[in-house]
Amino acid sequence: MQNLLPLQRTPKHQILPTSTDKEEELWKDRISLMNLMKLCQKEKNVYKARRIHAQIIKKNLIAKDAYIASALITTYAKCGSLEKAEEVFWKLPERNVVPWSALISGYSQNGLGHEALKCFRQMQRDQIQPNAVTYASVLKACGIIRSLEIGEGIAVEVRKQGLLEKDVVLGTSLVDMYAKCGDLDKAREVFEQLPVRNIVSWNALITGYVHHGLGNEALKFFRQMQDLGVIPNVITYICVLKACGIVGSIEIGKDIDAEVRKQGLLQKDAILTTTLVDMYFKCGAIGKAQEVFEQFPTRNVVCWSAMINGYAQHGLGNEALKCFKHMQDARIVPNVVTFICILKACGIVRSLEIGQDIDAEVRRRGLLEKDVVLGNALVDMYAKCGALDKAREVFEKLPVRNVVTWSSLMAGYVQYGLGDEALKCFREIGNAVFSLDGVTYTCILKACGLVGSLEIGEDICTEVRRQGLLEKDVVLGTALVDMYSKCGDLEKAREVFECLPIRNVVSWSALIAGHAQSGQANAVLFLYKRMKAEGVIPNSVTFVVLLTACTHAGLVKEGEKLFHEMWATNHLHPMLEHYTCMIDLFCRAARMDKVNALLEKVSHSCHLPLFLTILGACIEWKNVKLGRWAFEQSIALDKNCASAYVFMQNLYAAVDVQMEVDEIEAPRVKDKGMGFRIY
Repeated sequence: MQNLLPLQRTPKHQILPTSTDKEEELWKDRISLMNLMKLCQKEKNVYKARRIHAQIIKKNLIAKDAYIASALITTYAKCGSLEKAEEVFWKLPERNVVPWSALISGYSQNGLGHEALKCFRQMQRDQIQPNAVTYASVLKACGIIRSLEIGEGIAVEVRKQGLLEKDVVLGTSLVDMYAKCGDLDKAREVFEQLPVRNIVSWNALITGYVHHGLGNEALKFFRQMQDLGVIPNVITYICVLKACGIVGSIEIGKDIDAEVRKQGLLQKDAILTTTLVDMYFKCGAIGKAQEVFEQFPTRNVVCWSAMINGYAQHGLGNEALKCFKHMQDARIVPNVVTFICILKACGIVRSLEIGQDIDAEVRRRGLLEKDVVLGNALVDMYAKCGALDKAREVFEKLPVRNVVTWSSLMAGYVQYGLGDEALKCFREIGNAVFSLDGVTYTCILKACGLVGSLEIGEDICTEVRRQGLLEKDVVLGTALVDMYSKCGDLEKAREVFECLPIRNVVSWSALIAGHAQSGQANAVLFLYKRMKAEGVIPNSVTFVVLLTACTHAGLVKEGEKLFHEMWATNHLHPMLEHYTCMIDLFCRAARMDKVNALLEKVSHSCHLPLFLTILGACIEWKNVKLGRWAFEQSIALDKNCASAYVFMQNLYAAVDVQMEVDEIEAPRVKDKGMGFRIY
């Protein structure tokens, strides 16, 4: 710390005397006004603050009493009127540490960390010595802007003056600053050195761990706090519920639920209720989340948004949209968070129409220019709904783009198979001021797999290894395995796969699919056995890959065994993709009895690849009757399916029915280019 001078003495005219009648009247005025201002701060009523201000001016108290002036500054700040707080401050005839601290505190309380530090530097230039209140406010400002360097400078000064041992508020502020700046070891060290630790100190430490996603650590300190007999408050319960959501600890969450109900807190605090709803959603207890929500008498926009977000996080887009409709019926005005959640839901269910309505409302309110997260949600919604031209249009008009914005657009291109467009976006990023993350790299690797761009994929692999991301991100590692597999470099795919710290069913399926694509059926079956030996349970996608490999290799017995194992051992109900693989397998082996047995189970299904598989097999069998049925099913699903017409022509040609060949003619389908449009 620099420019710290001895504490200035308060001018004599600001010290309240207690002897004369005039002084006694001033004392009564002071008490009365202080009480009024405290009430005003609680209500956050700026109009009442102005009336009190007028009364203070009328009595000419600002010049006589620095504490009255400081209380007025604090009142305006807590009412959110910093301009009026500044006006009072700069009109003071003399400014000692008390009003300076009040203004700095006002900035910090309103989240304006830079302004608070600027004010603190001006105070130092005016040679005013800070006190414990000043330091506490400055530490709060450092936490807001994550300025660990300035915060540590304040810590040094605080220790030098011996203030830490005397002031629990200051000690707590130091814990909070370190926690918010991410230095949790230092936060804990300071916390353990505090001579007195109250509930605020405990909350500061627990909040720090929760903020950085360390739920188990937060719960550990909560248990320590309970063992020491410290009684938690609403803030503690909110923090602990968040920690339960992080680690999925529903049992502790239920205990907190029971405790807050016992104390009657649930009906009084909307933030606590919202956190409880969020905790249950994160722990997968959707029914409990709904129960808590329904029991809360006053549901504000935050509660509704938590419900919508919970449904969306679990992929329940229709439930989220239904909840949004109920919210509108209840005349609750949505906020930015609501819009972000509902746009996510629209993307899940591909509801472009509702998404466009949200877009229109967002633009009408002028919110898009102010919130990059909302802009990202809009790009993501259009991309997921397949309206990629619209996604790009929104993207181009955003005033600020971050890594999420670019990833959302690239993910949309990848989802609809436009790998070249995704890679074009990647090249456009150029010298971005932000760092790419695992999500972005995953999108690019998928794009490389789509277009077979091994060169770009290897560059990404090098960068991922350089940043040490491969050991931390199983999704990214799997994308890398998938990219090498799709580009035909199976040796490299295996090498990356073996380096993964965690190999889940998705990474195993990616490696197996790569070998299946290369026609290595024996390697596919070997990898499947190894996967089971490591205790990884296959999913539906794994079996599609396995059955496809058996089909292409003509391994009928192995395919039948896998199909039986899928539902008998793994309890996976066969989907149309699995039946299609099996019918294709039996078609190639000319096992009509097996084909007919499966057709009885899926003849009423609507799956175009299934009927095309049968139609293709009928050419070899010269089975016109079955082929005609498969053809009719195909064109009923897609009248412009060129493959169906070609297969049917080839079938009639195979049985030498020339007249039928002339009658079957595929319609001319105009090339619509690469654009997507959904009506």
